[in-house]
Amino acid sequence: MKEVKKLKTFEDACKIEKLDPKKILPDFSCYPEEDRKALEAHAKLLVVVKAANRLDNNNKEWTPDWTDGKWKYEPWFVMNEGSSGFRYDVFDYWFTLSCVGSRLCFKSEDVCEYITNQFIDLYRDYFMK
Repeated sequence: MKEVKKLKTFEDACKIEKLDPKKILPDFSCYPEEDRKALEAHAKLLVVVKAANRLDNNNKEWTPDWTDGKWKYEPWFVMNEGSSGFRYDVFDYWFTLSCVGSRLCFKSEDVCEYITNQFIDLYRDYFMK
């Protein structure tokens, strides 16, 4: 977890994944303007989650194996009109028998919680208009 806490920005994640942050993001200009922010946030989150899981896996790429019976973690958000509007609430465990799961899942609960809180603005842009 100590290494994961060094992950503070999208640029940090790109460095871990050996990607150029100025070149990795696709051109979303062909999509409706109201969707571009969400698409860019999703693209950034893919890199961030991959980097976090790599750090949590002794610098080796981690790909979720949906057939191994091990827990995977995804953030769970509360979206409402209250004072906080959008906030990270808890993590959740999902199990699928289809062997198709989220690309935005984490190897461990503590990394899920840290990354979700650290990158809450990206998650907000991804989920909300």
